[in-house]
Amino acid sequence: MTVQIQYYTPDLLYKRLKPIQISGETCFFSYEKCIELTPIINEILELKKSLNAVILAHSYVGPEIQATVADFVGDSYGLSKDARDTQADVIVFCAVKFMAETAKILSPTKQVFIPTTNNGCSLADSITAQDIQMLRQSNPNYTIVCYINTSAEVKAECDVCVTSANVYTIIERIPNPNIYFLPDQLMGENVIIEMKKRGINKNIKLWKGNCYAHKEYQPEMIDFIRIQYPNAAVACHPECMSEVLQKSDFTGSTGQLIDFVKKSDKTEFFLLTECGLADRLRLDAPDKIFVGSCTLCKYMKANTLKKIRDVLKSPTSEQMINVNTEIREKAARSIQAMFDYTKF
Repeated sequence: MTVQIQYYTPDLLYKRLKPIQISGETCFFSYEKCIELTPIINEILELKKSLNAVILAHSYVGPEIQATVADFVGDSYGLSKDARDTQADVIVFCAVKFMAETAKILSPTKQVFIPTTNNGCSLADSITAQDIQMLRQSNPNYTIVCYINTSAEVKAECDVCVTSANVYTIIERIPNPNIYFLPDQLMGENVIIEMKKRGINKNIKLWKGNCYAHKEYQPEMIDFIRIQYPNAAVACHPECMSEVLQKSDFTGSTGQLIDFVKKSDKTEFFLLTECGLADRLRLDAPDKIFVGSCTLCKYMKANTLKKIRDVLKSPTSEQMINVNTEIREKAARSIQAMFDYTKF
């Protein structure tokens, strides 16, 4: 059966993007901007069909991508499962490199591309495989647990991989009381606090990495927002500092934050995470109001519609994601350990 492409017109695109007031490629999407973007979007839709390609977009990339050409929108873990399950031949992962690598680990036979070459991550780039090899020598009795926001090479050297949604559960269930958690120091501090709350005795060491976008949030910002918007619910990501978590009404992964907002009886929200999530919710939950400031990830925002079109037309070797067999198999074991710990 032939799949019909639903093309955009400037009017349809403007109607779709008009709710967005911050972030994206501009601070707002004017009608003139929509006239400029429409032919690029339609060309991408045609290329996807001809190549049997899907586009995965993280919730932090621009809303002009999420709302138009993306087939799946979510967090790195959820999108990697989408990549694994799709029947497409080509996967374009609009995010940062380590996320595309995770998709390749779970889908080794598929072509995986990333649109931008500015695809680093302050958190993932804070540690290398050689660092972990040295950690093993000095901490021989420790189980090494890595956050999913790490490179394939780092995952390959670790015992267990975790996400922001399951980190507390997995750390609690690991039988070894000695844990080395990396690379996010702020999330690790929150893990230590949570284990104490649960009465779980763990000796946890931490690496000194962080996400620069989440580190910017300070507890004083919450105090200010509560004065200005006393009815607003405050929700943060666990990559924020512990003082921010303590002052927030809810803490969760990007997926959990979305569920919290959609299910809440509240109307106003202050989200302490990358701005793209609020942009997504402005589209998915138009009855909700988002207040306060936000932070941008320069790496996520480096993904653009033009770069997506170009990688579909003529990908470079730098944009192609390859993970050698040995590293892929070792990294897959740490990811499988995560699945095993979340089964019971």
